[in-house]
Amino acid sequence: MLLLISDANILIDMEDGNLIPVIFRLPYEIAVPDILFELELRERHSHLLQVGLKVKSLNSESVKKTEFLTGQYPRPSIMDHSALALALQERCPLLTGDKDLRVAAKKEGVEVHGTIWIIEELLNQKIIQQSQAKGSFDAMKVKGSRLPWGDVDKLLNKWEGVVANNE
Repeated sequence: MLLLISDANILIDMEDGNLIPVIFRLPYEIAVPDILFELELRERHSHLLQVGLKVKSLNSESVKKTEFLTGQYPRPSIMDHSALALALQERCPLLTGDKDLRVAAKKEGVEVHGTIWIIEELLNQKIIQQSQAKGSFDAMKVKGSRLPWGDVDKLLNKWEGVVANNE
C-alpha cells in the first residue's frame, strides 16, 4: 500500500467536506508527522486515528532536514516542513494545499498532490459519486477552503460528462 504524507490543511479540507469516513478506503496509507499531529490535530481531530490516520516519527536526520528546509524556504510553517521532511524520509508523495509548501516539495523532488487529486481518486475508485464530490466541494467552500475553484469546476464538469455517458 502506497504511503502518503499529509499536512494538516488537507485533512481539515477532508473533514470540512465530510470525506473523512471515505478517504481511508482509498488504497493508500495516510500519515502525518508526530509533531504535527500533537501540535495541530490532536485537540480537535484526534478521532482521525480511529478511522485510519497513521502518525510517524521523524528520524534525527529528518529533524535536521526540517531545520534546513525552514532556512531554505521561509514561507511554509515548521509543521509544513516537518511533513515535507517525513515525505523525503519515507520517499513518498506529499499531500498539501499550501502553495509555498508545494513549491518547496517540488524543488526537493517530492511528488505533490492536493485536495482535488484526492477527490478525483475517490471518484476513480468509485468510492464516491460526482454528486457527493460536488457536495463536498460546496461544504469546503462554505468553510473557507482556498482551493483553485476553476480546477474544481473542471473536475466536476469532467465527471458530469462521465455520468452522462454512462446513463
